[in-house]
This record gives sequence, structure tokens and C-alpha cells, in this order.
Amino acid sequence: MLKGISNLISPELLKILMEMGHGDEIVLGDGNFPAVSCANRLVRADGHGIPALLEAILELFPLDEYVDSPVALMAVVPGDTAPTPVIWKSYENILSKHGLKPCSIEYIDRFDFYKRTKNAFAVVATGESAIYANILLKKGVIK
Repeated sequence: MLKGISNLISPELLKILMEMGHGDEIVLGDGNFPAVSCANRLVRADGHGIPALLEAILELFPLDEYVDSPVALMAVVPGDTAPTPVIWKSYENILSKHGLKPCSIEYIDRFDFYKRTKNAFAVVATGESAIYANILLKKGVIK
């Protein structure tokens, strides 16, 4: 254990966050996300929900200020009768606490999200049970 680092951040995840450079992306996938088949580097966080993990990561991780959308969510599939995912409001609250405006969130088609994930630096497989809870973060710089 270390001071100031959440116990939700495993040693493996901390190493990944440290190794990432400006512009690299990390995906936090929900329990339904095909993390193993999409990941270049896979980190397991099966017992954790994404909101708590996102909060812990953003304490350490600068978001990219040089792009319009440093955060992306998987959009609801057209024709899906699911309502707007409630978890998105939770993400907006966490992100705004860390200085991001809701208009800075990009919504990506499911299959385009999978393609982008395959190019991501790493994927974190979580135990999140909410649907459409997948979130992609682009790393920025510390000024």
C-alpha cells in the first residue's frame, strides 16, 4: 500500500498508468465488454465498479486538454430500447469534479468503440454490471 493511492489501483494498473504517454488511451470495460479479445494489454479489476475506479484513476491521470473529446463512451445501439444509461450521469459528475465539461464527451458506435479499443494502450476489465458503462480515457500531460 502507498499513501495517496487508492487501493482500487492495483500495482499492475499503476504501472500501466505510469507507462502511458500523452495521447495514449485506456478503456475501462464493463462486465459484458469483450476485454480479452480487444486488449493489447489487459488489467483485471473484476471486483470493482467503474465509477469508483474512474474516480481513483482521475486522481492520478491527467486528461488530454489538446483534443475536443478526451473521454468517449459507447453509444446506445440504435433501436435498443434501453433508456439513456444512468451510469453516464455518474461519469459526468466524476469528470466535472476533475474539470471536464460534459460537452467534451464523445459517443462512439459500438463497433467503432471496439476498433478504437484494439488500438488502446490497455483495457481494464471490471465487474461493472451497468449496461453501456464502457469508457475510454485519453491521457494528457502534467503542466
